[in-house]
Amino acid sequence: MPKPPMPSEVVELLERPNPAVITALRPDGQPVSVATWYVMDGDRILVNMDESRKRLEYLRADPRVSITVLDETSWYTHVSVQGRAVEISADEGLAGIDRICRHYSGEPFSNRSRGRVNAWIEIDRWHGWGELREVG
Repeated sequence: MPKPPMPSEVVELLERPNPAVITALRPDGQPVSVATWYVMDGDRILVNMDESRKRLEYLRADPRVSITVLDETSWYTHVSVQGRAVEISADEGLAGIDRICRHYSGEPFSNRSRGRVNAWIEIDRWHGWGELREVG
């Protein structure tokens, strides 16, 4: 699997508001996958969770993650990245979730009643498929 930096075609796919799935590891090693929104933040991926999510507990215990981003127009084309949550912090003023929500919907996040947490994923390796199979 290639390591960063990623080719421009891969970055372009990751910069679009495409469907994504994130996988974290439970303490017993069992992988747990859930759909997620994300946004590229420089060379890292920003994800955001409700403060009560088990995924947050898992990331704090073991920062290794995998994220698969599917091209919205052709799900056969996708990029999977493996990396680590290198920074986890409270989402003060809900700025992180607002940024991600605007990326997908054009609107700020509507539920303002619960605390949120940002996690920045540093990409260690990536793999493209479909139209991105031979890139890199």
